[in-house]
Amino acid sequence: MTDDRVVSPDELEAERVADTALRPRTLDDFVGQPAIKNQIRILVEAARQRGDALDHVLLYGPPGLGKTTLAQIIAVEMGVNIRLTSGPALEHQGMLASILTSLEERDVFFIDEVHRLNRAVEEALYPAMEDLAFDFVAGKGAGAQTLRLTLNRFTVIGATTRAGALGAPLRDRFGVTFRLDFYDTDDLVAIANRSARLLGVDLDPEGAAMIAGRSRGTPRIVNRLLRRARDYAQVRAAGRIDVGVAAAALDVLGIDSIGLDELDRRVLGVLCGTLGGHAVGVQTIAVSVQEDPDTIEDIVEPFLIRRGLLARTLRGRLATAAAYQHLGLPVPAGAPGAAEAQTALFER
Repeated sequence: MTDDRVVSPDELEAERVADTALRPRTLDDFVGQPAIKNQIRILVEAARQRGDALDHVLLYGPPGLGKTTLAQIIAVEMGVNIRLTSGPALEHQGMLASILTSLEERDVFFIDEVHRLNRAVEEALYPAMEDLAFDFVAGKGAGAQTLRLTLNRFTVIGATTRAGALGAPLRDRFGVTFRLDFYDTDDLVAIANRSARLLGVDLDPEGAAMIAGRSRGTPRIVNRLLRRARDYAQVRAAGRIDVGVAAAALDVLGIDSIGLDELDRRVLGVLCGTLGGHAVGVQTIAVSVQEDPDTIEDIVEPFLIRRGLLARTLRGRLATAAAYQHLGLPVPAGAPGAAEAQTALFER
């Protein structure tokens, strides 16, 4: 059973506020990504000792792993202000100029989805990042003049789910690049327990482990599932989330035993159904499940590949033997991993 109710704008805003409230504000509060945390500590401390701005930072990885949170933490650790925007929101150079000229010394300028910057805006950002200058043309025709504005020292932090989509000129201007990876279960349990304390939720260890185990290795999903389990517990279980309550809440949400949701199962259904055994392009999958191709590539595929349920080949996407087994379907001879699955079957 899944939850098909319509979510109102007020509920969406409440979700956004709740998500913001659960975000860690310092490196000490941030759970996971230990290597990145250690590097950031060194970079921040060195920049503060010099009284300099931090070098430009590029954060990339799947959605929900903490790129925006880390950008805000860097600003807090540096003791400076942060301006947040996104690539699609910067529609022209004038908007970029307005933001850059308002930045104070050593401030942080965070650009989410930096790979989606308008070409003209991206090119205007080059001299700003390298030379602390913004060039613009004043006037028109024969009387037009190229003028240069001098900017305060600042740090650009770019975040993207597609580092490969960044052009080389922009990518090379970032002095530091961090790749955020999926979290292990122990870190996700720690995040669930921390969020439960902030929300005032009674969460027992088994309930935390179940929620963490089905959260796709993603802190954002841990917090979302925890809030939904809290709602279920409030209505059906006197407010306490134990393993039984967590399992019931996840069942209502349509999250199965390995963390697949409805969209994941629909994608696997396409690959294992009438098209089973044939390589399928992402456009075909997107049309079949009525979703945007970017959603399939950025959200669904990374998790399915990580779980060993999907393989990407030169010809297209293929469901693995494990995917057929998870859906309770016979495994075709040509499916990746079919030989291993057959061997394991005979060894039982």
